[in-house]
Amino acid sequence: MKKLIIAAGTGFLGQVLVNHFESKFDQIVILTRAKSKEENGIKYVNWDARKLSGWETELENATVLINLAGKSVDCRYTKANKKEILLSRIESTKILNKAVLQCKNPPKHWLNSSTSTIYRFSLDKQMSEENGEIGNDFSMNVAQSWEKAFFKYETPQTLKTAMRTSIVLGKKGGAFIPLKTLAKTGLGGKQGKGNQYISWIHETDFAKAIEFIIQQEMTGVINIVSPTPITNADFMKKLRKAVGQFVGIPMPTFLLKIDSFIIRTETELVLKSRNVIPKKLTENGFKFEFPNIDIAFKNLLQ
Repeated sequence: MKKLIIAAGTGFLGQVLVNHFESKFDQIVILTRAKSKEENGIKYVNWDARKLSGWETELENATVLINLAGKSVDCRYTKANKKEILLSRIESTKILNKAVLQCKNPPKHWLNSSTSTIYRFSLDKQMSEENGEIGNDFSMNVAQSWEKAFFKYETPQTLKTAMRTSIVLGKKGGAFIPLKTLAKTGLGGKQGKGNQYISWIHETDFAKAIEFIIQQEMTGVINIVSPTPITNADFMKKLRKAVGQFVGIPMPTFLLKIDSFIIRTETELVLKSRNVIPKKLTENGFKFEFPNIDIAFKNLLQ
């Protein structure tokens, strides 16, 4: 029996994966902080992501384990939030390592979330897995600590893959919804200088890339991004065109800082240049259904 476990799988990305994999696995189990239940053929099992309390038995005989746990970075980087951003990633990864190692028949493949934000701000260089340059700031240090916790323990019976994921664009969740609203209301101009790169991926390609990684038994760190990073100015211009709005008021950096303070988030989310490419995926033969932003927008707006 093919069994998929998704830790912290009730959010946007978890639903993308459930929709993609529900016909490909005999059983799907979601580890969640909510109450245990069964709904629409999916088993939901309570966990707190920090200690063993019985949920770990679900890992026995699993085919694949995907961990999506981690506090959202869409918040102010206060001392308390920084601590929770770090600990929510490290502790969930550590306890899953412990659970996998004590299994008699552990998952055959474990894919753990990471982030393309691990690479430095880059206007000059595309970052692949082998030549990407990792810098030193809060977000990059969190990403490094996350991957270190993941790979710290060898799991002889379980393959390990760290998913360096970018912004996932989807019809029903994620960053695309507020960006589409900005564009439609005439506020979708460039943000900051507009020369910063956006690394993105369509939700369909995100799920298909994970399926490809599992099928090919790819391990180590893998960039899950589209092959065509695009500048913020071009991204917003193409989005305005796609929604039929030709007015786009730009948002200078000083206004972004004010707005981000008001809505309790950080300007880094839109101002950092993430210039990342999926070299391992393309070299291994993965074919993107939505390789460029124009066809991605067309599909997302249907």
